[in-house]
Amino acid sequence: MIKATAISMAVLAVAGCSSIRESRGFVNDPLLVGTVQPGIDNRRSVEGALGRPTYESQYGEKTWYYISSVTGRRPFVRPRINDHAVLTVRFDEAGNVASVDTKGMDEVVFLQPDGDKTPTLGRERGFLEDLFGNIGQVGAGAPGGAGGPGGP
Repeated sequence: MIKATAISMAVLAVAGCSSIRESRGFVNDPLLVGTVQPGIDNRRSVEGALGRPTYESQYGEKTWYYISSVTGRRPFVRPRINDHAVLTVRFDEAGNVASVDTKGMDEVVFLQPDGDKTPTLGRERGFLEDLFGNIGQVGAGAPGGAGGPGGP
């Protein structure tokens, strides 16, 4: 009885530490993506096959972006990206598909922030300087004295 309880507790402990897989964004199905053909499809047929895009270009040539990510997360740890893909569908002036491109993890750039502060230009001010730094500065450069235009 004690052995069975110990084994069941060990199985529960191992199951509690397993990774949680989450899909975010567009579900990248290679079969559906393969149906989109340049010169044959248009905006309506692409929307019918793949759905609405994640993002649409606002400037320049009309481009739709379908972004998908698969992350793995362990308990008490930040999620890590396991797979990432961006499907780019470009359209010509008539609304027909001009090109279809797919980019993956090789195009992803991981940025590491440098420290806890954002570097800024100028000198650093303390709390009291921020709080009382404007005293005597209001109206000092205004024409006509401290009272503003027209005198006191």
